[in-house]
Amino acid sequence: MNISVKFWTFPHCPGGGDWSINWSALETEFDWLRSLADCPQDPRYHGEGNVLTHTKLVCEALVALPAWRALPPTQRSVLFAAALLHDVAKPSSTQIEADGAITSKGHVLQGAKMAQEILWDLRVPFPEREAIVALVKYGSLPLWFWDKPNPEKAVIKASQIIRCDMLSMLAEADVRGRYCDDQVQLLERIEFFREFTLENHCFDRPRSFLSPHSRFVYFHKEDGNPDYQAYDDTRLQVVMMSGLPGAGKDTWIQKNLPDWQVISLDRLRQQMGVDPSDDQGVVVNAAKAIAKEYMRNGQSFVWNATNLSRQLRSTLIRLFASYQGKIRIVYLEAPWEELLRRNQNRTHGVPEKVLYKMRNRLQVPNLTEAHQVDWVVE
Repeated sequence: MNISVKFWTFPHCPGGGDWSINWSALETEFDWLRSLADCPQDPRYHGEGNVLTHTKLVCEALVALPAWRALPPTQRSVLFAAALLHDVAKPSSTQIEADGAITSKGHVLQGAKMAQEILWDLRVPFPEREAIVALVKYGSLPLWFWDKPNPEKAVIKASQIIRCDMLSMLAEADVRGRYCDDQVQLLERIEFFREFTLENHCFDRPRSFLSPHSRFVYFHKEDGNPDYQAYDDTRLQVVMMSGLPGAGKDTWIQKNLPDWQVISLDRLRQQMGVDPSDDQGVVVNAAKAIAKEYMRNGQSFVWNATNLSRQLRSTLIRLFASYQGKIRIVYLEAPWEELLRRNQNRTHGVPEKVLYKMRNRLQVPNLTEAHQVDWVVE
C-alpha cells in the first residue's frame, strides 16, 4: 500500500533536527505502551529486560539510523509508530513455560490486529494506519525470509503491501534494540534481505508485473514466475464488496454500478428469514448458486457482503476465478463514530458488540488478492 503524500506525524515522533524521544509524554498518553513494562522476556534472547525497555531501545536505534532520518516526515512517523507497536501484543500472549522459558507465540499477528484498532481509534489516516499495521505484521520477515518455502514469493508479496526498505529499517532497529549473543548474525541476515530484494526489484517499491492478470496468476499459483506474461482468458467481471456494516457499500454500488446484477447476502438473508446470528451456510450456498448461474452465462455481477476476512475472500475468489472471472475488490471504510451512528439508524442494524467483534476480524484487502483493489475511505 502506498503511503500518502499529505503531511501527518505520529504524536511525539522526533523531527526537525531534534532526534530525542520524549518518553514521558509517550507513556503518559498511551496506556498500551505503559503496559509493556510489566511483561518479561526470555533473557537468552532479550538480555535488556522487559518489553518496554526493549521497545525504547528499538525506537532509539531507529531514530539513530541515517536512512530513517533521511525519510520524509510522514514516513519517519510510520516507522516510529511501528517500532512503538511492534511488540504491543506481548503482554497478552506471553507465557512462562514449565522449564522457565518465556514465550510469546502469536504475538506478531495479534499485534498487527491490536495496532490496527489502536491506530483507528487515534484517527490515523488510512494509508498510514495500514502501512504501520503491515510493518508490525511483516517486521520480522528480513530475519526469517530465507526459511520460507518460497523466499522469492515471500518478499515479492510483502512488497505489494509495504516497502521492503522500511521493513529492513525496522528489523535492524529491532535487532540493535536487544542484548543477545547472535546480534551480528541477525544483522547479516538483514543485509542479505536487502540484497535479495534489490535482486528481485522490490527493495523500495512494489515488484512490478507485466499485467494485473499476470500478478493475479503469480499469487494464486504454487510455483509462479514473476516475469511470466499470463494469457488473460477472463470472460466476465466480479466486483467483490468489502467493509463493515454502514461503510456505504449499497450507496457505492448504486452510484457506480447501477445497471449491474447484485447478489446481496443481506437481501437474501431477509428473503429467507435467516437471522444474522444464525448459521449463514444456507444463505451463502444460495448466493453461490446464483453466482454460478451468472458465471455460466458469462454475466458480470457484484457480490455484496462484508467479506471481512482474507480466508473468506480467498474461497470466493477461487470460485470466481475457476469460471474465468476478473476480480475487483472494492473496500469501503467510514470513521468509527459514523459507522456506529449509521448502524443505529439502520432498519436491520447489528448489535453494537457484534460490530466491535466484526472490526476485530477485519483484514483490509491487499493487491495480492485480486486483479484490482480499490480502497474507498471517507
